[in-house]
Amino acid sequence: MALRNRTYAAGALTVAAALMLTACGSNSSGTGSTTSASADAAGGAKVVNPGKLTTCTNIPYEPFQFKDDSGKIVGFDVDIVDLAAKKLGLTQEIVDIDFAQIKSGAAMASGKCDVAAAGMTITDERKQNIDFSVPYFDATQALLAKKGTGAKSLDDVKAKGLKLGAQASTTGLDYVKGKGLDPTEYADSPKELLALQAGQADVIVQDLPVVLTWLKKPDVAEKFELIASLDTGEQYGVGLKKGADPVLLKTINETIENAKKDGTYEQIFVKWFGKKPGELG
Repeated sequence: MALRNRTYAAGALTVAAALMLTACGSNSSGTGSTTSASADAAGGAKVVNPGKLTTCTNIPYEPFQFKDDSGKIVGFDVDIVDLAAKKLGLTQEIVDIDFAQIKSGAAMASGKCDVAAAGMTITDERKQNIDFSVPYFDATQALLAKKGTGAKSLDDVKAKGLKLGAQASTTGLDYVKGKGLDPTEYADSPKELLALQAGQADVIVQDLPVVLTWLKKPDVAEKFELIASLDTGEQYGVGLKKGADPVLLKTINETIENAKKDGTYEQIFVKWFGKKPGELG
């Protein structure tokens, strides 16, 4: 999730197969931590739960992962990982946990999940504890502010003494701190938005796709506006435990790369963002 970066948490399949997604169950109990990590999937990939590709994420982080009206966890990240799950002959199962456990690598290392897809930016710091797939999303940070601030940049936010908010444990937080600002931290993106709506913050920093999704809601668009995009050069990756199973990592990488070649990736991108890759900014 800029993420998450949050950040922000991806196969050689047909477009039809990509859109016929398997059902994803939410499992907050972390059952993977009590099962054998030696179950074999197709091609010999090791998974923590037989028949499942268990994914750790942190919801809600719309449009990457969130619950729909029926309570099912859906989103861009979910669809990307579903491609790999299908190639392995598995059903994706989702575990919702704190993002800090994901970005530290603890969730995968302890066997709670096979992979993490949580709008998570690939960074050198995270690579010390996590193996990443090839990038599956190019991310950009954005500033969302109450209307009428007159601010158009981070420099304006600082010069005007505006109250800045950011999501904890995210690259968005790291970025603004690196620019000399000291934002108030919020545990997740909904709390961050709530702080803005309640006047606890004048401006918040968050991944651009998340901000654009918020602005589709009339109550948000009426009072708040996108004042700046911050090109931070971030990319999201699917996370695996350090020293990841080579078959699993190879399958995920091939799935992402082939989906980008055969049009499947673009189909999923348009489904969730309403635009083609490269057109969001």
